[in-house]
Amino acid sequence: MGQKVNPIANRLGIIRGWDSNWFGGDSFSQKLVEDTKIREYLNARLAKASLSKIVIERTLKLITVTIHTARPGIIIGKGGQEVDKLKEELKKITSKEVQINIFEVKRPELDANIVANNIARQVEGRISYRRAIKMAIASTMRMGAEGIKIQISGRVGGAEMARSETYKEGRIPLHTFRADIDYALAEAITKVGVLGIKVWICKGLVYGKRDLSPNAGIQGQGAPSQGGAPRQGKGGAKKKRK
Repeated sequence: MGQKVNPIANRLGIIRGWDSNWFGGDSFSQKLVEDTKIREYLNARLAKASLSKIVIERTLKLITVTIHTARPGIIIGKGGQEVDKLKEELKKITSKEVQINIFEVKRPELDANIVANNIARQVEGRISYRRAIKMAIASTMRMGAEGIKIQISGRVGGAEMARSETYKEGRIPLHTFRADIDYALAEAITKVGVLGIKVWICKGLVYGKRDLSPNAGIQGQGAPSQGGAPRQGKGGAKKKRK
């Protein structure tokens, strides 16, 4: 089961909370579509800002969007101008009042979304996929992860026939619910076609009851940012071919 199901969905309500936090009532489907539009827009608009996740919370008239990013300075802009622009753009999409909070991800090497997107951008920039993956694995393990697995699928290296390659280091216990496993899928759009890059990162085991509120893990990292902040980090592995 753990091999087949999305590792984040599999742990919802156990050690992971939901990224959308609201009560839908009669208009559940409309709000769901609205959330998807917000996420798609922000992911496209802030593609270079190393986004980790977007948490959406709602009250009757207000939508609070919390953006977790490794590069808050890009989103905030000079004197907070970019945030104000972003608010106006999201108001047009949702036609409701929007509040934006920005949290800095202190250790981007341990975030599956950021790692997957970094590899995808490097592959698009014609860097060897093996080199990009091995550097990502080395930097993640150096930051104290218990294990990491990266799978790249498609016309890898410009080959005629599509294939999958998997690189792994450490342990990734997918069947263990208390294992804190972060998962992400990114796409690299290359000349020969689209390559899919999947990343699993195991950050250790969670014992006891965890706070499942969407922004739970970041209270200790400081308050929401409305100003820029620095970021950290830079980056052998076993290989399995399918």
